[in-house]
Amino acid sequence: MNRLDEVLAAHGGVARWQQVDTIAIDQIVGGVLWPLKHVDGILEDSTVEIRVQDQRAWHRPLPKPGLRSAYSPGRVVIEHDDETHQVVETLHDPRASFAGHTLETPWTPLQLAYFAGYAMWTYLSEPYSLTFPGVRTEELGDWQENGQTWRRLAVRYPDSIATHSADQVLYVDSDGLLRRRDYQVDIAGGAPAAHYMDDHREFDGIVLPVRRIVHPRDAEGRPVPDTVTVSIDIDDVTVR
Repeated sequence: MNRLDEVLAAHGGVARWQQVDTIAIDQIVGGVLWPLKHVDGILEDSTVEIRVQDQRAWHRPLPKPGLRSAYSPGRVVIEHDDETHQVVETLHDPRASFAGHTLETPWTPLQLAYFAGYAMWTYLSEPYSLTFPGVRTEELGDWQENGQTWRRLAVRYPDSIATHSADQVLYVDSDGLLRRRDYQVDIAGGAPAAHYMDDHREFDGIVLPVRRIVHPRDAEGRPVPDTVTVSIDIDDVTVR
């Protein structure tokens, strides 16, 4: 069994993931990124819903109660969170709106919706999304961290998948569970990140981590633990 097959099996298996249409969660979000981007408090206590088989995601409330965001790679909207789904604002080609951004550049609510949409779709659909057309993986050498040996898997995402950066590295523990991912946040000046995943639990046949924490990453590939860029605590997971 190769490394990707092992990872897929540990998280519920491809056959089960192929049956899943939607994953919905409640989340508590923290970290220094949000005040830095002038969007503090919007996602602090929110719900996320993703479409597993397609790159769609919804956050509510965003940016305030009664409204929600609807994300797809080429278009983000803020709309009424009722049966009408009346559109309030639209951002076409959202990735282009981040041209020239640095880590300190403020975000609009629509830009926050784009970032949060692609990020949570990436997190909640993995490792199944690694089987999508155009995604390439390559096994790298082992990595020692906190007395553990993690195996590394390089991932190259195609242009058709919006995510932090085209090239990322996943770290896999001895049970085949994803424990860390490294990337650069292209839409925030290429800021390097070390993103940790813990407390993996099974929900209706699929396995997801319910604790995520992101630190800056130094030139040697080590996290900068004194700074928490983003934290995500997940609860009330529904798989449909």
